Amino acid sequence: MKREYTNVMEEIVVTWVQVLMTGVEYQTFCSCSKCKNDIITLSLNNLPNYYVTTEEGRKRVFESLNTEENRRWINKRIINTIHVVGQYPKHG
Repeated sequence: MKREYTNVMEEIVVTWVQVLMTGVEYQTFCSCSKCKNDIITLSLNNLPNYYVTTEEGRKRVFESLNTEENRRWINKRIINTIHVVGQYPKHG
């Protein structure tokens, strides 16, 4: 079954986790797929969902979320989650 909806927040979080985990500040943290997926899912559980069904809706929601204040707010939650997963990794 093809999904006919998108969570715009998920797109944002996945992109930011990839960017942050390749940055100098987070090179000491594990960046395996398990840890990245844990960071993404825990971040998404702590952020609101923004589901849309059209590309026009996706663009509109993305633009409304893409303010300096919202970027800082989302980024802070992702960074907190990186630290939590780094302290309590779920792999051996």
